[in-house]
Amino acid sequence: MQERQEAIYRGMDKAVLDAAYNNTLAVRDSALLLQGFDARSAALRERHPAHLDLRYGNAPRNRIDYFAADRPGPLLVFIHGGYWQMRAKETFSFIAEGPLAHGFHVALIGYTLAPEQNLTGIVREVREGLAWLREHAPALGGDASHMFISGWSAGGHLTAMCLDEPGVAGGVAISGIYDLEPIRLCYLNEKLSLSDEEERMLSPLRLPPSARPLVLAYGCGELDELQRQSTSFASLRQALPGSLLPLPEHNHFTILNELASAQGAIMRSLTALRDERY
Repeated sequence: MQERQEAIYRGMDKAVLDAAYNNTLAVRDSALLLQGFDARSAALRERHPAHLDLRYGNAPRNRIDYFAADRPGPLLVFIHGGYWQMRAKETFSFIAEGPLAHGFHVALIGYTLAPEQNLTGIVREVREGLAWLREHAPALGGDASHMFISGWSAGGHLTAMCLDEPGVAGGVAISGIYDLEPIRLCYLNEKLSLSDEEERMLSPLRLPPSARPLVLAYGCGELDELQRQSTSFASLRQALPGSLLPLPEHNHFTILNELASAQGAIMRSLTALRDERY
């Protein structure tokens, strides 16, 4: 008879909690989807090669890819995901297609991954990237006084953490993580090594929420825990500007097409934010 495992979070034992946050296993064709992201991103980078790998700090990944619109305008800053320990900005260049079509300049911030950097340091690096853009984006045509910040998965967490940075007018967090307690308790903490203090100080659900508008998008085909992270954070923010954007039939990966498409639902939310704030 198999020994019963102890519940460690919301009635889940370690194995069940691990599965509850394993997006790669939950989406069977995730590897193919990521290959498609890489191919689409490579094609976009070939069309916009002028401002790649702009250095904002000393670490190897402290670089920004900047895709300029045809004329001066607002700036969308995108932060990639990968649970703070995988992926790179280059995979996600394709998301710039939709914003560029609507006159946004687009910047993708790279950052050092865990375990080389802890989460406190990752948040600091993203803030440093935003500071660099405040100083340098105007020379490239981007309005650094009207930046909109967005991110996917771990990048959604970093979006929420950096929403109050100077120059940020609003945000769109996609399939994000807003409570770090289950992250500290599951397999993801093997590389993150979150301390109790980091769990408290870097969980947007445990912090006073920013009054700046924030759209919280998630796919209705995502893991239940990922959906709950967004709905719980939306409940905390219910009296503040922004909205909850559930997207039927999308999983943790396909949801990004709603930003990459000029007619996508996330893109429409972003243009609505711009029209309200710009």
